[in-house]
Amino acid sequence: MTDLDFDIISPEAIRSGRATDAYFERTEAALEHADRNPHVVAEVTADQFPTGEFELLAGVKDAAALLADRAVDVDAIPPGRFFDGGPVMRIEGPYLEFARLETSLLGFLSHASGIATAARRIRAAAPDSPVLSFGARHVHPSIAAIVERSALLAGLDGFSHVAAGDRIDREASGTMPHALLLCFGRGEQEAAWQAFDAAVGDAVQRIALCDTFTDEVDETLRAADALGDALDGVRLDTTSSRRGDFRHIIREVRWELAAAGHDDVDIFVSGGLGVDDLRELRDVADGFGVGSAISNADPVDFALDIVEIDGEPISKRGKLSGVKSVYRTQDGSHHIGHRAGDAPTDGEALLEPLLRDGEVVDDFDLSLSGATERADRDASLVGFGGTDSP
Repeated sequence: MTDLDFDIISPEAIRSGRATDAYFERTEAALEHADRNPHVVAEVTADQFPTGEFELLAGVKDAAALLADRAVDVDAIPPGRFFDGGPVMRIEGPYLEFARLETSLLGFLSHASGIATAARRIRAAAPDSPVLSFGARHVHPSIAAIVERSALLAGLDGFSHVAAGDRIDREASGTMPHALLLCFGRGEQEAAWQAFDAAVGDAVQRIALCDTFTDEVDETLRAADALGDALDGVRLDTTSSRRGDFRHIIREVRWELAAAGHDDVDIFVSGGLGVDDLRELRDVADGFGVGSAISNADPVDFALDIVEIDGEPISKRGKLSGVKSVYRTQDGSHHIGHRAGDAPTDGEALLEPLLRDGEVVDDFDLSLSGATERADRDASLVGFGGTDSP
């Protein structure tokens, strides 16, 4: 048996703080040698001041799991809310309680928030269409559940990764790949579609992949004849080198389906689609599978900075000293102020107690369903996802 193993950092290494940058270990050693462990307030921010470019917060559940059972108090913006400058999380306690956790903490928040923000742009591009996340194949399998959870948080309708579904307690979706058709061989597409129909459970939609050997119209009509009333839809995943005018192809397929009496067959499309593609195709396609435009999103560039030590405001150059609060005003704007200062008269405080002395606060909602509802509500309030949105 092979001695090879996967290059995966274990949950134990993450929780213990071993999943850190080396200089935090050296910082710990220096502080312990000097018998120094100040009481600090640290904040996680992307932008110091509002820029008008909102992003969607995700990864808070994993951050809570990382910081739990440590002697710290944590406030955070709940997952599924949009942020624009200022802290999304505040940590208060003895510095050595969480110093070596910074690397993992920022990774949890940065990666998930980047994916969620990209997925929300996709959601906004086709707000009335079913959209599934197909991007797990583009990332390391150890983070597939993060991809799919972030996509659902952003409002997508489903995802493809089976183990991710096990982890987040949701069922994966999907029908057939080109490999199934290829295994049956050229000219045997009907046999492949019929084998699929006979083998899978009744709850699985009969969506036939129709672009493997011949053109999309030909295979679509053959699938409709082979499966009859059992056929729910077809999926077009035409590779870009053979695609031509994809919009025209979809309209042609729909025309010929109608001409053959199959008006009730839906058309789903996938294959390298992005925001602009969904906007262009949303009136002619019934649904979409989107992969790399979601999973390959750039992480949000969060940083963690100490802003107070033993009650005294402090910061490095270029960062704002002192503990801050963030507010959402009724016009959808973001406001940042000193924690001890006056809140805007129409402001809603966004930071909420998450941990107190390492214990998760009961009222803080970490649920996926709650985050999805907040994302829908907040997107409308801040105007995220319109044609001119970043």
